[in-house]
Amino acid sequence: MAPPKKPRRTAERILEVTLELFNRFGEPNVSTTLISAELNISPGNLYYHYPAKDELINSLFGRYEKALNELLQAADGVENVEDAWLFFHMLFELIWSYRFLYRDLNDLLSKNRRLETHFQFVLKNKHRAVHALLDGLSRNGVVRITGAEAAPLATSAVVLVTYWLSFEYVREPRKALEPESAAAAMGRGAFHALALLMPHLDEASREHLRGLAAAYVES
Repeated sequence: MAPPKKPRRTAERILEVTLELFNRFGEPNVSTTLISAELNISPGNLYYHYPAKDELINSLFGRYEKALNELLQAADGVENVEDAWLFFHMLFELIWSYRFLYRDLNDLLSKNRRLETHFQFVLKNKHRAVHALLDGLSRNGVVRITGAEAAPLATSAVVLVTYWLSFEYVREPRKALEPESAAAAMGRGAFHALALLMPHLDEASREHLRGLAAAYVES
């Protein structure tokens, strides 16, 4: 018989459940009372670990930011369309895992000074990563793009990535942020981010991208 698993630390469990609730219902609709009830712990126990709701948000954002910065480093190794597809798909998977941040982004930034300042770094780091991705594709002859074209194209990709889930939500409010919609939403996002490169791709890479996206994009 396998030994019983050690109980997870309360602080860790609180963050996991909070993330699940924030993602499901949206951060403004989740109270600390609901979180403690979902965990079957007293509000006092919750406040012992996280004295304010903002501390829960900041802790989750800290995890997201750390994972994002690690992922963005992979942009330096992108050499072809398949690498770029994987990079954007992984980026959307991470955003999906913390989708409450993007679902309620403007509201969160207006209420939380730490997020307001740190999201500036998030945008800058995304822009740097996409620019590095474009440089790699250019070095390998996959895209033909000038330096003057690369900066606004990188900005357009960052805007698309940042607000893609909002677009999906407006398109289908009742389904867009549900788990069963995740794969399709992320696939469409990855395709449309890379579709910005279509005019600059060589023909073989353009066809390969269409093939990779075929399962996600309506004809």
